[in-house]
Amino acid sequence: MLLTNLFLAATTKAAGSSTGIFGLDTGSLMMVVLLVGVFGLMYVFTIRPQRKRDKELKSQVSKMAVGDTVVTIGGLFGTVANIQDDNVTLTTSIAHTMVTYKKSSISTIIPRQI
Repeated sequence: MLLTNLFLAATTKAAGSSTGIFGLDTGSLMMVVLLVGVFGLMYVFTIRPQRKRDKELKSQVSKMAVGDTVVTIGGLFGTVANIQDDNVTLTTSIAHTMVTYKKSSISTIIPRQI
């Protein structure tokens, strides 16, 4: 209800509307403020948390060690068998199938239980 009232106030013009900052009438100024507010909320609720998750995952991947269980972006579970530069070799089954992936394809790291 409040958002609807603000939107209507921003879009309707009175016959003798006054000018505000930068020569804009109050309706246009209100619309600009609403747009900036929407983008601000979008940043706070979507972009900022995603950057935080990416930073945490990058930290975990750099600390990854042989024996950790990982999940790839394709959904493959495996145990880290070897780490070289940007590649990670996983053991994926009882038959010890070895599969090599890039570190960027790791989505989750489950530390080994000691």
